[in-house]
Amino acid sequence: MSRDTAINRLGRVTNSREDTIPTENVESLRPRIIAEIGVNHEGSLDRAKKLIELASSAGANVCKFQTYSADSLAAKEASPAYWDTSKEPTRSQYDLFSKLGTFKDSDYISIATHCANVGVEFMSTPFDDEAAEFLNPYVSEFKIASADVTNIPLIEKVLSFGKPVIFSTGAASLEEIDETARLVAHHSNSVTFMHCVLNYPTKLADANMSCIRTLRSRLDRRFRIGYSDHVAPDQTGRMESLEAAYFLGATVIEKHFTDDKSARGNDHYHAMDFDDLKRFVIWIERASEMMGTGEPNLEIQKVARENARRRIFYRSDLPAGHVLRQQDLIPLRANIGIEVSMWKETVGTRLKSEVLNGSPALWDQLSKN
Repeated sequence: MSRDTAINRLGRVTNSREDTIPTENVESLRPRIIAEIGVNHEGSLDRAKKLIELASSAGANVCKFQTYSADSLAAKEASPAYWDTSKEPTRSQYDLFSKLGTFKDSDYISIATHCANVGVEFMSTPFDDEAAEFLNPYVSEFKIASADVTNIPLIEKVLSFGKPVIFSTGAASLEEIDETARLVAHHSNSVTFMHCVLNYPTKLADANMSCIRTLRSRLDRRFRIGYSDHVAPDQTGRMESLEAAYFLGATVIEKHFTDDKSARGNDHYHAMDFDDLKRFVIWIERASEMMGTGEPNLEIQKVARENARRRIFYRSDLPAGHVLRQQDLIPLRANIGIEVSMWKETVGTRLKSEVLNGSPALWDQLSKN
């Protein structure tokens, strides 16, 4: 007999509708994974294509590159390195970008085609208007680098294409992020803001992952929140910062990708490789399964619900006509009897017949007092 039927039978509640607590439908979190190949191809088109194949087969959704000209990106005499020069010895941004920014337009077209052929999305970060114009026909989404989150001319150029835009927020203050958010709010583009620490490599203690929560609470709800990572995988290849980003609800996760973490160069030493990414994708699948739907699954707990929940029993022999008091009753685990949730509805009822100590209370034994 259901609770509502029992209550109505005793005449204590006239409304048969059970009160319910509204719950938000929570979907399993499966973030898009961006493998930031960047310039780890070191100017080799063949290596770039190999990296695309590796990232795709490991489970990346997007392979991202960087499109720039050193002359339109960094000053020749005043652009010092901000990376670990023991890993990448070049001490000038201009010199580094001159060395790495060697791909021609035809190379990027070839890369975009190769991405399509292996079934992964192509993306490349433009660092100037000319690069944005060139990339527009080949990308379905734009990425703005951390150092350009305040670059209003470039942002407005990218927004003008009407496509989704991802902003990394490394080295930006909350006020600067707010200003960019106000700027993009005037456009209809789908926008994602990525928490990022612009430090190469970033120590795990400096990852400041709670900024994901800060961005979510601070920014307009129409903006998605993601994470761009510069923490080196540990010796086992585990990427704890990415795991934290997943549990904090990042909808996009980006990390540099390489085929050789021991290689000297700008973005190899803090990157993930095929094994690291594959392991993380498997972890994501398991974690996503573990997260479930956000609502209690009573079906798999049916046996426990029926046998481990408490029901009402009599503490002593009681005569017919006795009005039940609290001290007459005891809640015990059992699969028969009135559920303990009906305790208050049971107390005060009158026994229709004699009952024995240790026997379960049943609705048929009771009448409205």
